[in-house]
Amino acid sequence: MADPTNRVLILIVAFGIEAMLAYPAPLFRAIGHPVSWIGALIGAIDTALNRPDYSDTMRRIAGVVTVLLLLGVSLGAGLSLEMVARVVPSLGFALAVVIVATLIAGGNLDQHVRAVAAALRADGLAGGRKSVANIVGRDPEALDEAAICRAAIESLAENASDGVTAPALWYLIGGLPGMIAYKAINTADSMIGHLSERYRAFGWAAARLDDLVNLPASRLTGLMFVAAAALVPNASATSAWRALWRDARLHRSPNAGWPEAAMAGALGLRLAGPRAYHGVVVDDHWMGDGRTEATAEDIDRALVVYRVAFAGALLIVAASAALISARG
Repeated sequence: MADPTNRVLILIVAFGIEAMLAYPAPLFRAIGHPVSWIGALIGAIDTALNRPDYSDTMRRIAGVVTVLLLLGVSLGAGLSLEMVARVVPSLGFALAVVIVATLIAGGNLDQHVRAVAAALRADGLAGGRKSVANIVGRDPEALDEAAICRAAIESLAENASDGVTAPALWYLIGGLPGMIAYKAINTADSMIGHLSERYRAFGWAAARLDDLVNLPASRLTGLMFVAAAALVPNASATSAWRALWRDARLHRSPNAGWPEAAMAGALGLRLAGPRAYHGVVVDDHWMGDGRTEATAEDIDRALVVYRVAFAGALLIVAASAALISARG
């Protein structure tokens, strides 16, 4: 199962399955999801180690210990699964496909973003606010229709990187251990990597490590959107590249700006900018220099760019693997 060509084949099959089925809601209700299992472990460690009577130094040390524990558990789980796959080769391929399909979120992300456009068309502003609240953390009641559409497109762009490209990339690099470890780091960042009083010190290690492991995927996803824009009608690869080069580094996140800027330029929009989270206004830099008045049709166009980007990337990866295999 360590053969890179096998990993590519597994990844392609898993992408196809997840794109069609996403993660079935009845299955989630019955057993949860691996990310929710990781989340439960993080919650338990948080309760045990993030003590209110600790100094900031002790909390930071406890946060480092938390990350090391998560890496140990996730790498151990991945190695165990790969060992099972080697011992039972007839099941190994299917086992790897199921796990990889579970840990990427391409179809799930497409489904949730598509739902925002559908809700706006069917139920207007109220429906759009309710639907977008499922994928973003900002205050939905403060959003008008254009802001809802921008939020959905921003979520698509950012999560394309850390929900799809990054786990796929770490699977290709490190197999199941690499992929599971990445998901553990990313989940830890989303749960404890905040600047609140409780997590500023304790979540420091998780946030910094998440920035590091997402660095290659964010740049790659931005370039994928630039390339896709060259193939999508009414999208501009030139504007996508210009926005990527000019704006990506100005985002408050070291990674989110790359796919967001590329998507903004591709669609002729301005994304990010000032927005409110739980009543607190974040005065972020705008990505792109186009319209702020985004529409449901812009969500549709963003989804086309997203789909073309990942279809093209999979074709390139498959062709490269086939070439390497033929030469070997």
